[in-house]
Amino acid sequence: MELRVVPYDHPDALKLNDQVQLEYQERYGGEGDVTPLDPAMFAPPKGLYLLAYDACGAPVASGGWRSQDRNDEGYSDGDAELKRMYVVAGARGQGLARRILAALEADARAAGRTRMVLETGDRQPEAIALYFSSGYTLTAKFGHYRTYDSSRCMAKPLRP
Repeated sequence: MELRVVPYDHPDALKLNDQVQLEYQERYGGEGDVTPLDPAMFAPPKGLYLLAYDACGAPVASGGWRSQDRNDEGYSDGDAELKRMYVVAGARGQGLARRILAALEADARAAGRTRMVLETGDRQPEAIALYFSSGYTLTAKFGHYRTYDSSRCMAKPLRP
């Protein structure tokens, strides 16, 4: 597997984003994740977007982070927000999500961010298990879905 830095609006990133949106729709109903995102949010040094490619050159996993600071949605100064972590069904169980997560944490830390935060949902037990096993803990709710009962917000300090 090869990790590549790509823009959030790269064609392969859009393809995987469409797939993760379908998965959100299956798990939660509705229209998927409607959090407002702009490709510029993931441009270094204020963010990063990664894709994993298999040996045949097909995109099989994604993830990104974007800078956040204290605002009325509950973020804190120095936050890096994890977004669009996804692994296609046929590539799951190979450690790709953990590898992308580690790379994103390292990049956010190098960019001076002090805490990685994420929002997931109660119908994504695999994601919740990954984050707990990677040192994340539940935290006060923040972001677009902070008022939803199904929302689970997690955080992890990014120590040097």
